[in-house]
Amino acid sequence: MSSIVVQALGYVAIIWGFIVVSVQGIGLYKIFRYYSSVPAEPVSPHLPKNKVPHITIIRPAKGLEPGLYECLASVFHQSYPKDKLTIYFCVSSKDDAAYPIIRKLLDDHPDFDAKVFVETEDPYLHGDNGHVDNVGPNPKIRNLSRAYREAKGDIIWPLDCNVWIARDVAGRMVDKLCGFRANGKRVTPYKFVHQLPLVVDTVTSMSSSNAQGQTLLSGSAVTGGSDAQSNVDVPSSVLSRSWAHGGGRLEEMFMATTHAKFYGAINTVGIAPCIVGKSNMFRKSHLDQVTDPARNPILTGRAATLPKGLDHFSLFMCEDHVIGDLLWRSKLPGYANHGLVWGDLAIQPMAGMSVPAYVARRVRWLRARKWTVLSATLVEHGVESLVCCFYVSFGLTSIPWFHNVLGIPQTWNALWYIWLAEMITWITVDRIVFKKLHAGQSIYVDEHVPLFARGTSRGGAEKRRFGEWFLAWLGREILALPIWTWAVFLGTSVNWRGKRFRVRADMTVVEIEPEGEKHTTSHQNGHGVDRKSTTQGKID
Repeated sequence: MSSIVVQALGYVAIIWGFIVVSVQGIGLYKIFRYYSSVPAEPVSPHLPKNKVPHITIIRPAKGLEPGLYECLASVFHQSYPKDKLTIYFCVSSKDDAAYPIIRKLLDDHPDFDAKVFVETEDPYLHGDNGHVDNVGPNPKIRNLSRAYREAKGDIIWPLDCNVWIARDVAGRMVDKLCGFRANGKRVTPYKFVHQLPLVVDTVTSMSSSNAQGQTLLSGSAVTGGSDAQSNVDVPSSVLSRSWAHGGGRLEEMFMATTHAKFYGAINTVGIAPCIVGKSNMFRKSHLDQVTDPARNPILTGRAATLPKGLDHFSLFMCEDHVIGDLLWRSKLPGYANHGLVWGDLAIQPMAGMSVPAYVARRVRWLRARKWTVLSATLVEHGVESLVCCFYVSFGLTSIPWFHNVLGIPQTWNALWYIWLAEMITWITVDRIVFKKLHAGQSIYVDEHVPLFARGTSRGGAEKRRFGEWFLAWLGREILALPIWTWAVFLGTSVNWRGKRFRVRADMTVVEIEPEGEKHTTSHQNGHGVDRKSTTQGKID
């Protein structure tokens, strides 16, 4: 009986390994096809003026992120006609460290239709006829709510403040969303389009280059912003420095290897929504329609009582996925589901993220996704190198066919030798993918492109020798399984933008207030925000 069970597990392991390798193969093909050269010039900016769609760009800001001015300014350098752009920046209060940077941007670009919204001045939340609980506890949605309500035109482009985009991205995003092609051709438009995200850890160049970098590394508003602690400095010892700032390297590694391969593959196959909320574009009319129970029959139960538009998602933590998922599932005849804008990168410079902050960030992602895509989250550990290679090695040394035909010994020694060979292959592939994406070959470089976005092939400031690259790769792979276990099985609370939340099974969140602070909200517009919890202490 035990032999039969072992063989059955071996077949499952081989099948799983085949699936993982096949998916990664698709991702690799797409990365090398589309990120090896600058994409074609967009079509939409050159249409007749009355045919160019208007875009409202909404950029929520929180804290003094690395490269914040350059990231925010990238929308002012777009090749898209400026009279077809409305740019809204959003902060929670004027005390936010990002506010003076935004004011400077507005002063530097007075000829644009641009302004800043402050959440504490939103009359819908704080006016005489408003209420603080008209919008749910999600801090990002609360930040964006007024900008969405006052958007001009139909196309909405939420773009995180810590993301830099190249000059033609707006045009190519609109081309994909609307189905514009060269020579006046049209293809099926999409409901929702997005970009491949890439992280560049800039702690090395920032710590040695200029006063701004030193300020970022010693201030309270560093990347990981909401999770970071104040007074982050640069320790002298290698171990302490790695602990204090190594989280950025781990995040950089994850986004340019495992995440990039699977993100590209899943968006190619198109069997399910797979998005990250860095740079997403959709239509306001579509979002208003799919959040209206009178026009969208799939909204039932509690979902039918939530407000319409963007505020519908203010009770959810993983709002980007929930928005994409609802658009995906809702019937909008004539539109394809989601489209990845191949070749363009949403580049996030990062500095000052500690290893604990990286772990907390990954835990937040996993706990938010646990209820949105439960089955995928439960098997996610199996796509990581250490576990996946073990599964395949176990299968190869357990199934009699491999022993009888290929002569593979059915011993533990053979298993570990095969595992080591697979790991070396995996490392080699990841190194190649990492170098391809960080080369920046698909980025159009002009005078407005900052060093962190130029890539290693275009004079970028950050280059990774194999030794330091391998240490980051190994650290991320070793941490992957413990992080997954902690996130999935050992808690439900997350820390986000300076607040703690409990993620519930219906994907909504409850803010956890500090000990001694009790606040029960009234129910507005058919929805309420339960803040009765007084749980306090260490994050699960």
